Amino acid sequence: MRLPIELRHVAPRLATGAFILNSGLSKRGADEETAAQLHGMAENTYPFLEKVPASTFARLLSSWEIALGAALLLPVVPTAVAGAGLAAFSSALLGMYLRTPGMREEGSLRPTQQGIPLAKDVWMLGVGIGFVVDGMTRDRR
Repeated sequence: MRLPIELRHVAPRLATGAFILNSGLSKRGADEETAAQLHGMAENTYPFLEKVPASTFARLLSSWEIALGAALLLPVVPTAVAGAGLAAFSSALLGMYLRTPGMREEGSLRPTQQGIPLAKDVWMLGVGIGFVVDGMTRDRR
């Protein structure tokens, strides 16, 4: 049986999958203060989240990160599928970086000290797009 991943995808899938899975597990069972902080930052960028209670948002975010991390770590999930999820997730994080005041230097894409934790997620977008493009252009013999 041939797995739906290429050997060249193993290292970036392990790195991103473990990173995201850990993030999701650390948010699991978040207390009210942590949930409110996560929700507040996301709500400022994505106003439609205002209708979602903070504890529900934290639980959903945790679940999404755990599912995405597992999809990246499990070799039975095609790389293009896992890459699409990674690209979508990291796009949302970068949207927060671009739209939240104080994250970037004035008139620039360069992060401030406060923006570095979100700006660094650009690497995940690159990995996700690379996985999707590779999956779409791979020779299908």
